[in-house]
Amino acid sequence: MATLNFTKGQGTGNDFVLFSDPDGEIDLTPKQVAAICDRHFGVGADGIIRAVRSRNLDAGAAALAEDADAEWFMDYRNADGSISEMCGNGIRVYAEYLANEGFVDFEPGDTLPIGTRSGVRDVQRNMAGYQVDMGRWALDGGEPLVRAKELDVARPGLGINVGNPHVVVALAEESELDGADLNYTPVIDPVPENGANVEFVVPAEPLVKDGVGSIRMRVHERGSGETLSCGTGAVAAALAIRHYAGASAPHQWRVTVPGGTVVVRMFPTEDGEHVSLSGPAELVYTGSLELA
Repeated sequence: MATLNFTKGQGTGNDFVLFSDPDGEIDLTPKQVAAICDRHFGVGADGIIRAVRSRNLDAGAAALAEDADAEWFMDYRNADGSISEMCGNGIRVYAEYLANEGFVDFEPGDTLPIGTRSGVRDVQRNMAGYQVDMGRWALDGGEPLVRAKELDVARPGLGINVGNPHVVVALAEESELDGADLNYTPVIDPVPENGANVEFVVPAEPLVKDGVGSIRMRVHERGSGETLSCGTGAVAAALAIRHYAGASAPHQWRVTVPGGTVVVRMFPTEDGEHVSLSGPAELVYTGSLELA
């Protein structure tokens, strides 16, 4: 058996197993990933992140073509072993891991380009954690109906793509948000071709204070189930509520999730509107395990 040395990390409760494989020599199977992420028989995590140099991964070629400085690629797997394009909390934890392992010299104020399957993402380190430029976003997937256990009727959702697919459902009451049973996978009609993360959101009262919007969110992540936080989901949720609120809505939002709070900001660039995600990242412990 081979030994895998790993680090456990989390960002607002969204937790990951990270390991270094700079040369791209360790290719975990979906079964191995699922076993490691199992919370009863494995380490337990919402996903696995492999630290690999972009030049040593087929998917990294596009990242290097986009930005030659994107030396490191975030190779992310969901808890069930499936591949995910992007993870907003995961990329912050990944940046902390790269710095902690000495792979990058990353001081507060510095910006690090990281390759992902949805393109290069620029991560900036600050005193409170990390801010990620999540790039451009798009309304995508229409307005499907979403059914969730313990919600009395199907609710309309809004399809948003922020590098991976989301459907955001706005709810009217805190009791609905608290009562939804997200141990069961929400049913989306029509079914998205590649699946989607589903966010259930309740606006704060008041919605806007001192120019900043506030919402509360729970999420069922594609391939992982309900998690304490989802970075791309927080971004999608803030974009959806701003869309519903209209032209006078703010461009900065506080998104409260079961694992904490992140900040989402929308800002103009030469190639269109971008959106950023800010929040903490923490490495919890290191260990080793034998791969079956």
